[in-house]
Amino acid sequence: MGGSAASPKSYFPQKAFWFSLSASLLLIITVLSVMMHLRVPQPRPQSSQIVRITVPDQTGVLINQSAVVDQKNHLVTFSVTSAANQTSTVLFDMKRGLICYKPAEHQSCFLRQMEKSDYDNVNSLLHQSTDKSQLELSGNDTQRQMEFLGVLATSQVDVSTLEEPLQALCQDRSIHWTRRAEGPGKQRLVYFCIDICFPSNICVSVCFYYLPE
Repeated sequence: MGGSAASPKSYFPQKAFWFSLSASLLLIITVLSVMMHLRVPQPRPQSSQIVRITVPDQTGVLINQSAVVDQKNHLVTFSVTSAANQTSTVLFDMKRGLICYKPAEHQSCFLRQMEKSDYDNVNSLLHQSTDKSQLELSGNDTQRQMEFLGVLATSQVDVSTLEEPLQALCQDRSIHWTRRAEGPGKQRLVYFCIDICFPSNICVSVCFYYLPE
């Protein structure tokens, strides 16, 4: 007799085997596609935000000031334009605990260590959850403070020892350490001041003078 046809018992296991194999291959392809999609770099949102802070000064004139907030690197950079249209820069480096002042009217940069009040003021801008690019402060409720920083002429800093944000800001200038002081006294002259306003309704006028050698 010739060969007999395959029995139903042998046909159905073969059909189930090929169906199971096809489903497994489809599952593997799907998993690999998802993994490849996850590995492709996704565009990240901008970590920097420009915020303009508006507040009238004591004479009623609006202060021209803006801040670049870099949450990823914990940096806040203020740009303050004076009435003479000269722009000074103040960089708050939260990660390293430093403030760097770059006055428009002076060919030097000045460093100082951040204090608790500095962290509190900058945190109000760095960690605020707002999409507003314009912050208007109330002139009547704004607290105004004055700080004096003494500069030692012999305290020049080697720019190569500083991290990138400070190097980029002051690469063309000499850099000096400063320390907080009670005031210059009558025998010393204040060379310049920089006014900075924070969203916490605090404006600080930071004034510099050179200490005796």
